[in-house]
Amino acid sequence: MQNVKILVSNDDGIYSPGLLALAEVATAYGLVRVVAPDVEQSAMGHAITISRPLHYRPTPISGLEAYRVDGTPADCVVLGTHHWEKVDLVLSGINLGSNLGNETWHSGTVAAAKQAALLGIPAIAFSTPVNGKEPNFQALKPWVGKVLETLLREPKPFLVNVNLPPKPKGLLWTRQSVRIYEGKIVPGADPMGRPHFWFTAMPDHEPEEGTDRWAVNQGLVSLTPLRLDLTDEARLQQAYQLVR
Repeated sequence: MQNVKILVSNDDGIYSPGLLALAEVATAYGLVRVVAPDVEQSAMGHAITISRPLHYRPTPISGLEAYRVDGTPADCVVLGTHHWEKVDLVLSGINLGSNLGNETWHSGTVAAAKQAALLGIPAIAFSTPVNGKEPNFQALKPWVGKVLETLLREPKPFLVNVNLPPKPKGLLWTRQSVRIYEGKIVPGADPMGRPHFWFTAMPDHEPEEGTDRWAVNQGLVSLTPLRLDLTDEARLQQAYQLVR
């Protein structure tokens, strides 16, 4: 196992406790190197930096080889695999906050894993809800290990989005929850009286059984296999029929 090269990244930044917890678990499965943003990059999605150069600076954390990048999570994976050839696995997280359902579209945590998949490298994104206090990462670490043991037996490459409830009681393969949201804009003003706006949204129905959000609500670790091809195959087949 020690010959396996595991790159660990996130979107919460190089000093996130979730990143450290994930990297510590990963050391039991191979040689670990951390490459993460120098500041929080939450909800950055799959943005990449093309308008300026990036910097890659050594920043050891708790005895682990680590580097910080002044860019996005996707940037970190690109630079990390450039400086460390033949990476076998990319792990992203553990994110401070869930990445369930529609959240996967804008998640920087998931984007880091997607960038690895674009490079042909197996990848797993890890997230856990935050309910007003820091998650108990020591309690979650054994479950991260269970996920790794499960997925390292899977055919490669793979791209899996994992969400850990606060007190897991099992693992479940799930599909992504897709819900329509009622978007809201909450206006306000800063201390200088200048108007500002907060975005918020509320789902219009409960999650369906078997989805990622349903699983976490049941106390189960959700493992959702993702793909890079966003093609709507059913609609495409309908279009083919119309032109024949």
